[in-house]
Amino acid sequence: MSLTVAVCITTHNRRDELTRTLAALATLNPPPDEILIAVDGCQDGTLELLRDKYPQARLLIHEQAQGSIPSRNELAAACRGDIFLSLDDDSYPLETDCIARLRDLFTARPRLAVASFPQRSDEFPASLTATDFGPSQFVGSYANSGAAIRRSVFEQLGGYPGFFFHAYEEPDFALRCAAAGWQVWHEVSITIRHHFTGAQRNEIRTHQRHSRNEFWSVLLRCPAPQCLGVALFRLVRQFGYAGKRGLDWVVREPAWWLAALKGVSRCLAQRQPLPWEKYRAWMELVRTPLASEAEWNAKFGAEAS
Repeated sequence: MSLTVAVCITTHNRRDELTRTLAALATLNPPPDEILIAVDGCQDGTLELLRDKYPQARLLIHEQAQGSIPSRNELAAACRGDIFLSLDDDSYPLETDCIARLRDLFTARPRLAVASFPQRSDEFPASLTATDFGPSQFVGSYANSGAAIRRSVFEQLGGYPGFFFHAYEEPDFALRCAAAGWQVWHEVSITIRHHFTGAQRNEIRTHQRHSRNEFWSVLLRCPAPQCLGVALFRLVRQFGYAGKRGLDWVVREPAWWLAALKGVSRCLAQRQPLPWEKYRAWMELVRTPLASEAEWNAKFGAEAS
């Protein structure tokens, strides 16, 4: 029996972008087995549009915005598919046979937890006309604006840390996948169109959430005593990035430091450190993807746990 595939989308006040995405999904052949949409505190008529024009979509409605990460956790828990394709409200697959390709990919790779895909994004204009996205390979992270996830593994590993709210959930989950022997694979036979609208986006806010959550992930996953050095390295690296962006960014860095400190006790209470050899191997994987199964097995083992 073939694997079932759901599409899961989070949206917050981007009705027009969501309409475009749903129009693109309507061209998929075969279609997904179900489409779920988390309507996260929308005040722009999104809910009314969906109820009127897309009654076939299953809606998870938040009167008050809960954040993209809690929304994605809720979507994963509600969907029935063996695989769920995670999208933003402004992203969609370009290949109309994407669903069939996903079924074949996850069937052929029983240890595959997450498949990521190249994106043609307005954020990076050169990607819009690129003809070569490089080889498919094992990677250490992915983007929820276009990734397919095996639901059973997502449930087994506990999903995303809901208190992250937004940003950095993907590398944190990829780390846990790799440590447990589950693979994250960048597949170039499927591409995602990501319009990357400026609506509801703020670069500094996203940077600060990413930095805070990266720090929290270290506290949650990195073993002692290495966690102290890794946490300091992350802080210095993010400060260096802010410095490259300008003084306006630098003077705002303490805001995320304070936010991170407020979450330390929570991270320590939920701390589940991973073996250092797995954590270090994952950090290397983020920097240098692996091409072969043999290379992967040498670092992370030949079986998933």
